[in-house]
Amino acid sequence: MTTTPTPVDRPTVSGSHERWTLLYDADCGFCKLIVSGVLACDRYNRLVPRALQSAQAHALLSDLSPEDRLASVRLISPDGERFSAGSVSAPLLRLLPAGTIPARGIARLPRLTSRVYDWVANHRSQLSSAVPTTVKRRASAQVNRAEVERAGSP
Repeated sequence: MTTTPTPVDRPTVSGSHERWTLLYDADCGFCKLIVSGVLACDRYNRLVPRALQSAQAHALLSDLSPEDRLASVRLISPDGERFSAGSVSAPLLRLLPAGTIPARGIARLPRLTSRVYDWVANHRSQLSSAVPTTVKRRASAQVNRAEVERAGSP
């Protein structure tokens, strides 16, 4: 029996210059902390972070209402395929070094992944309070710097 490959099973080239856009909530310190960690693992600079509140995000998600636009994290592939909320996890991991195996596992558990995402999203304020302010500030600066640096490079 053959199956159609899912986005996470499709081959990727580690050195590829194709850029994926990662849209995150710029008003959420916890969100920036997570994005900062992801970007630190993205040694091939395949991800371009953008705030959901930015003009670029507005253009990319122009078919959505403002509320829907801000509803969750988004990952947009170079060909325009969109992932949101929990469905971001598997393709995002696939882009990172050593992320293929965890991505395959996560892709096979979409309901669990969605529930975990929803729980974290609903408790991000409480989770954020456990992180020192200096750490959140540093993460925010790293994400802001990556937005500028990765926006103009191929």
